[in-house]
Amino acid sequence: MPGPAVVILISDKTNFKEIAVKKDKERHYIMIKGLVQQENITILNIYAPNTGAPKFIKPSLIDLRNEIDSNTIIVGDFNMSLTALDRPMRQKVNKETMDLNYTLEHMDLRHIYRTFHPTTAEYTFYSTVPGTFSKIDHMVGHKTSRNKFKKIEIISSTLSDHSGIKLEINSKRSFQNHANTWKLTCS
Repeated sequence: MPGPAVVILISDKTNFKEIAVKKDKERHYIMIKGLVQQENITILNIYAPNTGAPKFIKPSLIDLRNEIDSNTIIVGDFNMSLTALDRPMRQKVNKETMDLNYTLEHMDLRHIYRTFHPTTAEYTFYSTVPGTFSKIDHMVGHKTSRNKFKKIEIISSTLSDHSGIKLEINSKRSFQNHANTWKLTCS
């Protein structure tokens, strides 16, 4: 039986033109490059294994570093919290997570949710066994992209143990009959 598979769903109402798609053999990530409203965008969706997530994400990002630029949005289930604020009871961040955060920083990548909500404790995942909430689903973007993002919010779900994350992206172009914002949801 095949392992996990990540997908990127793009609404047929979005004016998206695919340029390239890249996947790993284990089906833990997929990257799609394209144009939305004639603007470049790269979306990388990562599903990290339940154990050893930092050791999976860091080499994946390093392998893809030449593909990641200011038009890249990295989304997905990282299966780990990136900050103490994202963890139950504000547990300290371990060394592997600090190392991954250093790699993100070194690649000029920022946690989009934390950029907009630096002190908000809101969670994307509920674990029934210990009965705790945490934020293990993330959106990460290039530090120069801050002005491209209009707003980001967590959308609760009653059908899943994961909540969605909705990111609204500003468009440089203005269209008379089209909205200037499109939404990217991660859950």
